[in-house]
Amino acid sequence: MPMGLQFGREICGRLELAESREWLVTNGIGGYAAGTVSGLLTRCYHGLLVAALDPPLGRTLMLTKLDETVQYGGGGTAQDEPHFYPLHTNRWTDGSVKPDGFRQIERFGLEGSIPTWRYACADALIEKRIWMQMGANTTYVQYQILRASQPLKLVLKALVNYRDYHSRTQGSGWQMTVVPLDRGVCVAAFPEATQLTLLSDRAEVTPAHEWYYGFDLALERERGLSDREDHLHVATLQATLTAGETLTIAASTERKPDLNGENALKNRRTHDHQLLGLWRSNSTVEAKEEFTSRLVLAADQFIVNRASPADPHGKTVIAGYPWFSDWGRDTMISLPGLTLATGQPEIARSILRTYARYADQGMIPNRFPDAGELPEYNTVDATLWYFEALRAYYADTEDDDLVQELFPVLADIIDWHCRGTRFNIHLDPADGLLYAGEAGVQLTWMDAKVGDWVVTPRIGKPVEVNALWYNALRTIAKLARRVGKPHQEYEAIADRALARFSRFWNSDLGYCYDLLDSPAGDDASLRPNQIFAVSLTESPLTAAQQKGVVDTCAQTLLTSHGLRSLAPSHPYYQGTYLGSPLQRDGAYHQGTVWEWLLGPFAIAHLRVYNNPAQAREFLEPMINHLIDYGVGSLGEICDGDAPMQPRGCIAQAWTVAEILRAWIATEPVSS
Repeated sequence: MPMGLQFGREICGRLELAESREWLVTNGIGGYAAGTVSGLLTRCYHGLLVAALDPPLGRTLMLTKLDETVQYGGGGTAQDEPHFYPLHTNRWTDGSVKPDGFRQIERFGLEGSIPTWRYACADALIEKRIWMQMGANTTYVQYQILRASQPLKLVLKALVNYRDYHSRTQGSGWQMTVVPLDRGVCVAAFPEATQLTLLSDRAEVTPAHEWYYGFDLALERERGLSDREDHLHVATLQATLTAGETLTIAASTERKPDLNGENALKNRRTHDHQLLGLWRSNSTVEAKEEFTSRLVLAADQFIVNRASPADPHGKTVIAGYPWFSDWGRDTMISLPGLTLATGQPEIARSILRTYARYADQGMIPNRFPDAGELPEYNTVDATLWYFEALRAYYADTEDDDLVQELFPVLADIIDWHCRGTRFNIHLDPADGLLYAGEAGVQLTWMDAKVGDWVVTPRIGKPVEVNALWYNALRTIAKLARRVGKPHQEYEAIADRALARFSRFWNSDLGYCYDLLDSPAGDDASLRPNQIFAVSLTESPLTAAQQKGVVDTCAQTLLTSHGLRSLAPSHPYYQGTYLGSPLQRDGAYHQGTVWEWLLGPFAIAHLRVYNNPAQAREFLEPMINHLIDYGVGSLGEICDGDAPMQPRGCIAQAWTVAEILRAWIATEPVSS
């Protein structure tokens, strides 16, 4: 099990550093637990149990935190009273930090996927672990006394909530029902609510009902959102422990969660070991095994169940934590890295079949809404990425049966695109390129929208969409041959697209137009979308043009953690992603660095220069990035301006997937 990712008081003891690093654990059905290394709440998304009540969605904050205090030392006389050591940290709306338990953190690290703290209180050393049970809305928090010269008393105050994970709670007047149980409590926020069971294996439990008002959420304020919240204290748990003893707390939507902490911990460790075993048995990657094994564990956090009547074991991908649901585009881009690169092609197969069932008018869904509404189909590229995901799957497995099963869906998709489908997506008979878009709708991955304002509408013929279209046509033609289906028509459409893709090349600038035939004409803005015309398996560019694209992106858009979404010289460039939702969405694809693009860039560079070692050098800064934001994972975005401060989601599926896939692709050839 990888153990190298850890740090001590140089980070843990400095609040500005410890609160800027966040941890995450997941349960495989959409639920999660997340927080900061310091223990401070900084987001509305933080909590020890954010349960997926309608898996993989319906995410609801139930157990917010445990405020821990250690009573230790002293001989019990008036002259030698015991000392009290807070292990928790809270910041309040008046700006005060009380208590400052982060000062007791001696070390933080990841044991596999399990966040682990060590607290030093005089000569006592306490270790804490947090993990979730796979397939259940159950979180475990375990304390172990590693060292103590006398008995130690641990006092825990359980703070709960019950709200959608995007919301905030103002608790005045809200009366929850708290029912005592043997070594725990059962909490009902209201009669129809899913109940929270909070149990301990050995603590004395005293029920309570006291609102704690005014928790300050600093990162929500930074994002221009509501920055205060209240949480309800429902129980105090107390246990006296000696060296070597443990205390396990289980928080669950199940009435009787397993209270055998050692058994629950063993199951989680076994899950991690099995993941790494699958990867190692299917991988030839040798260098930096610590980095790759970390990415394998991080990849698993995004793969969740999406059951349907046709397949109760269906799978999908959570696009990012803590706030995204499963998006079709992100799922298809991420699929090769999350599943094939980790030795789990059966999961890729399940995902491909799941999304095929939702295909409609030649499109797969862009998003499954959180509130259970019908899927949304507002995307032009997700369906084209589906072809690339299937191509990668077939290259890995040669699964003719799946291709036979899905081929009618593939053929229907091409047919709909040729004759026209939603949002004016259609093949232009004049040049054989794909046109997409209508006013008020965002269809490409650059999809920021505020009210009626589509920030980057890109109506017309986007460069990456047509690179994906060409790639999809070549893919379906090859698959048709393999399963005995007609292929000539697909080859003919692809040949025409190839011949006219030359329209994208801007010989004066030495790179591709980002958009052709928009209402305002051709758009020569330097954006990273053209990199896919090089990185995809089937490239429509000449060798010289591929080199021009890679060199231009390298000189203007490349940073250590991804590609800028717009050149800094552009008048609309914004180098900082901060402020209100309007300000942030206005910068989202107007200069902000996207980490996932570093993977396609490295693969494109490898294609042009055939130098694996040099291509891999572009990925190596991500090794240190594992401890910079979402500890043990890779995030969503960074500022376009140095020092490229990480922003957005702390763990993003396509970033982990594409960096892992590119790392494997750039493995140096053994001599």
